Amino acid sequence: MSELYKAIDKNGERWLLLVFYVMLVGTMFIEVVRREVFAYSSIWGEEIVRYSFIYLAWIGAAAAVKERGHIRIDVLMNYVPRTVKSLLYIFGDIVMFVVAIIALYWSWEAVHVSWKFGSVTHGLRISQVWFLFAVPFGFALILLRLTQSLLRDISDLRNGRAVYEGDKLFD
Repeated sequence: MSELYKAIDKNGERWLLLVFYVMLVGTMFIEVVRREVFAYSSIWGEEIVRYSFIYLAWIGAAAAVKERGHIRIDVLMNYVPRTVKSLLYIFGDIVMFVVAIIALYWSWEAVHVSWKFGSVTHGLRISQVWFLFAVPFGFALILLRLTQSLLRDISDLRNGRAVYEGDKLFD
């Protein structure tokens, strides 16, 4: 595995989140200054902020899957043996994988329809496909991270290692 691939695998979502967060905050700051100082605002600024936030949400969801940071109730996990815990995590990932495949299919359908009819945004006047693509892109990342998680969990189960649980918010 090349060093570039390792770096992307380790920090890809973080870099993307940083780009979209800086775009969101920078555009929002500019728009606030324009609105309060110059009594003028633009529709394109609101669109950039809105769509940056959408990308942030979906890329953040993939990052949460990678780190097992999504919301879950894990009280039961403290009382079951290691093997059962591993099997429960694998089962949860499989269920999430099926849901993500269904969601990817239907979200891609929206992108396809937008592409087919050439819809554009109101302010930026660019193809809405770029913004609708956030959802299937997020689900594709989620599927990638779920695949990695499943392979890691199966390997841990076979080798008798404790399943990866991610960082806990409260201990």
